Amino acid sequence: MSNTVDNPFFARLWMFMSRHETEAIQRLRRENLAGLSGRVLEVGAGTGTNFEFYPDTVTEVVAVEPERRLAEQAQRAAAVAPVPVTVTADTVEHYAGGAGEPFDAVVCSLVLCSVDEPETVLRQLYSLLRPGGELRYLEHIAGTGVRARMQRIADATLWPRLFGNCHTHRHTEQSIVGAGFQAAGARREWTLPAWAPIPVAEFALGRAVK
Repeated sequence: MSNTVDNPFFARLWMFMSRHETEAIQRLRRENLAGLSGRVLEVGAGTGTNFEFYPDTVTEVVAVEPERRLAEQAQRAAAVAPVPVTVTADTVEHYAGGAGEPFDAVVCSLVLCSVDEPETVLRQLYSLLRPGGELRYLEHIAGTGVRARMQRIADATLWPRLFGNCHTHRHTEQSIVGAGFQAAGARREWTLPAWAPIPVAEFALGRAVK
């Protein structure tokens, strides 16, 4: 049974969005990866947008991307990355079942909103880290008030179908702590004005430790 994902519409959309990322998103990507070292597992690598931002203290990146068209793009990005990157086209659920040397860090960028069971995935990621290893995350988060209602409507209608199973109203930081991680620093940032009628305008950027 294949563990790849076939979502041609989302793949084309994400490739376009990756080529036109705002400076604000790129700045958050750099910040999310700053100071990493050793072996890193990146979950949901997309087109490999993060690869160019890894510091040279990282000795190896294993990048998981199950959508085969995106994985092909990620492999091209890996070929010119400043650090060694290996791309695997498995789902994270399948990869996390494997055995191997523990990772020093796990990176999740705009991916925990799209997995079917984030709590299960986070526990799997926890098991792949060495003691003291870090989870670095840059994720959409659940809002409050009017934005929360907008997110719930989006999640119950077309948004997940259009955007690769993205669910905008998830309490991701609570799920991270629930999986056993200790919060070691986090903040929230708007990448669009707070009044913008878009359910993914606010992001959480953080670090959690095993």
